[in-house]
Amino acid sequence: MKEQITISVSSIHGSRHFQLSIKAQRNLRWLAISAVVVTVTAAGWMVYLKSEADDAKYKQMELEAQSSSLTEELDQLKSLKFDLEADLDARENRLSGVSDRLHELEALLGVDITGEVDAIEQRLDVAAINSAVRTAILESLPNGSPVGKARQSSQYGYRVHPVTGSRRLHRGLDFAVNTGTPIYAPADGVVETVRPSNEGSGNFLRLQHTFGFSSSYSHLHKFAVKSGDFVNKGDLIAYSGNSGLSSGPHLHYEVRFVGRALNPRPFVDWSLDNFEHIFEKERNIQWASLINKVEQKVSKQLQLSSQRDVTSKENSS
Repeated sequence: MKEQITISVSSIHGSRHFQLSIKAQRNLRWLAISAVVVTVTAAGWMVYLKSEADDAKYKQMELEAQSSSLTEELDQLKSLKFDLEADLDARENRLSGVSDRLHELEALLGVDITGEVDAIEQRLDVAAINSAVRTAILESLPNGSPVGKARQSSQYGYRVHPVTGSRRLHRGLDFAVNTGTPIYAPADGVVETVRPSNEGSGNFLRLQHTFGFSSSYSHLHKFAVKSGDFVNKGDLIAYSGNSGLSSGPHLHYEVRFVGRALNPRPFVDWSLDNFEHIFEKERNIQWASLINKVEQKVSKQLQLSSQRDVTSKENSS
């Protein structure tokens, strides 16, 4: 006779008897073991997941602490950058002031800084300058207005500053343009300086052109180029604004030759139609020497172009 387990269940209605065979007992045993295994496994996973969650929370706290530290360091670097830019702006202004003062002393002492230049200019034959040389010069040196036919609100020279009220040299030319007016490069060049600032010249940009010429743009709204970019004449470089020490939206435009500020007005008026205009208005530059260099450069380019054409014809035949 097979071994069996009898389970009796009594109630008011009587007793009921259930018999479990060996197979049923075995199934119940496995079911209990499986339940225990599942419970232990689930408990293990819960402990593991809780440990992972604690680790993730700890790592998150570490990352938040690192982020806070980096944010503080970034703020310190921004503050240092701002201080350095302000110091650079002040130094540039002092250097410009020294250059202007030197020019005044030269005039006061009667030092003729134009004598040698005038002697050279006497040998300059403007009519002999061919169109290729003229075009090359106008592509290389600042000419024309960087903001089109905008009204000029303040000229180069001494004036009473509209904000500070002090009388000092105004080293550039102001254009009365609204915030956001596009500004275009007056000649080929490279972006030397892009300096955001809320003081002095405000958002400031400088282009370096060839032969020692540079042009700069102050009180900008935003930049369209970055430092190191090469630009062609007519390329968009920035938008005018009202940043820095400014009484209203405008563009402050400067032209310099080896660091000395020049009157930008003759350069703004300069074009192919009045090419000789600049030689009459700006006599402190050795134009004859400059034109000679450009003529040599253009001549070499024409020779190279001619050689390429000959080589191309020989190869094609």
